[in-house]
Amino acid sequence: MPRRPVAGSRERILDVATALFYARGVRAVGMSEVVDAAGCGKNLLYGHFPSKADLVAAYLERFRERREAAAERVVRERDGDPAAQLVALVAEVAGRIGTPGFRGCALRHYLVEFPDADDAAGRIARGYLQDSRTRVADLASHLGTADPDGVTERVWLVVEGLYASAARPADRSTGRAAVALVTETVESAVRGRRQANGCSTKS
Repeated sequence: MPRRPVAGSRERILDVATALFYARGVRAVGMSEVVDAAGCGKNLLYGHFPSKADLVAAYLERFRERREAAAERVVRERDGDPAAQLVALVAEVAGRIGTPGFRGCALRHYLVEFPDADDAAGRIARGYLQDSRTRVADLASHLGTADPDGVTERVWLVVEGLYASAARPADRSTGRAAVALVTETVESAVRGRRQANGCSTKS
């Protein structure tokens, strides 16, 4: 008879799987290793996650929820100031550079491992990236600049660069440079809008 899931066992298994997947990649970790590391039986693991695909999807969904909550927090703290919100989004990522265990973005890692994945995990990862870029684009559109798409592209390239830098030895100067670059980009856009408005007023 299958073992009835123990209260809290799902989260414990997911905690273990998260650590393993994040440290070594999804492909390198098998379900038997998760069972051993979690100290649970196979029936218990498969009772919560019928397949590895289900476990990976849960891992990425958890990561997505945490990243979106962090982004929402810093944006909400600067409500009404899209320029500050854009800088804060980048600063939140930059602040992770050099922290113990930081290896970049789990969702991006998955798409590198499985670039053609059309499973639940792939949809979660791609959905997160699309929604994150849309957030940046929405904030850029509220700057009132004539080139919101250009601002979006530059800010997004900085974010991608920060995550890519996680593969190299930790250096907090990278994070500081990223924040400075986005600050300069946003301030330049706002300054250009003000100058354009000033010219329009004088015309």
